[in-house]
Amino acid sequence: MPDTFFNLIVARAAVEDSRPLRAAQQIGAVFFVTILTTAAAQISIPLPFTPVPFTFQPMIVLLGAAALGARLGAASQVLYLTLGIIGMPVFAASPILPQGIARLLGPTGGYLMAYPLAAFVAGSLAERGYDRRYFTAVAAMIAGLAFVFAGGVAWLALVAQPAGGLTGALAAGLYPFLAADLAKLLIAAGVMPALWFLVERQD
Repeated sequence: MPDTFFNLIVARAAVEDSRPLRAAQQIGAVFFVTILTTAAAQISIPLPFTPVPFTFQPMIVLLGAAALGARLGAASQVLYLTLGIIGMPVFAASPILPQGIARLLGPTGGYLMAYPLAAFVAGSLAERGYDRRYFTAVAAMIAGLAFVFAGGVAWLALVAQPAGGLTGALAAGLYPFLAADLAKLLIAAGVMPALWFLVERQD
């Protein structure tokens, strides 16, 4: 995976330098991040106190967006959702809802539907150079993660309607995941500055 992300960041550097990047490279990069998002969904840990499972998807969504940039990062997540809507087994396993569009109407739908926007936000900041230094990379990923949680919690409050309304949605959809997702983010944020360092040494 590091080699592939290195290739992605080299490709993005080519775009930023106004050198032509073939459509096949863009499509391949988008598909690669979509596949990673699908793989991350399969590592799903159900939690007894919330309908939202623990997965590694947010980290992959944000890291993929940092590597691809705003437009392609969002496209990778739109493709992921499209595959899920048509019934491909790309979503996390659920004892309640089958694969398909019904998953977007379930308690985790808000998180899933927020992925393209979160990727666009994190990718936009990466294109502005936020991914070249560790602390700014952290800030870019936190901005994207905020959209994931905002979408997820708002959807939980609207659809699942937990006891306590928004307070209950926060207890079910934010608080149990915040520390772990921030820890994953702090690790993931170190990847892009390291890759840029390697890219600059290649020049």
